[in-house]
Amino acid sequence: MGTHPIREPFATRWSDNDQYGHLNNTVYYAAMDTAINAWMIRTGGLDPLGGDAIAVCAASSCEFTASAGFPEPLEVGIDIERLGTTSITWSLGIFRAGHDEKIAAGRFVHVFVDAATRRPLAIPEPIRSAVERHLMP
Repeated sequence: MGTHPIREPFATRWSDNDQYGHLNNTVYYAAMDTAINAWMIRTGGLDPLGGDAIAVCAASSCEFTASAGFPEPLEVGIDIERLGTTSITWSLGIFRAGHDEKIAAGRFVHVFVDAATRRPLAIPEPIRSAVERHLMP
């Protein structure tokens, strides 16, 4: 499936279309953020409501190459650009479900922080292990 070994489904919704008849740009960001967090929760044990560490977005970007619209099912491809001590830089792609042509390319930087103090923490070991196991060569 290309350079994004993990694919997370993202269902578009009626309300996602903007007045131009395609998905609003903010939907792409929501899709990417949702996919990354769903994967970290499921695979790395992230507990955003009760855990000691949370991942906050420090930076994000997206470049669009084609448009999509409801009711098209999409997939978010997840890859890793950089695995740091306290942060992960994700390389993301938005695809039409089952296709390899990227319609958008995104990048998110998540910094791991203490849930109570918001001070940077080392990436929790279960998340680091999941990234190393599934996304690193």
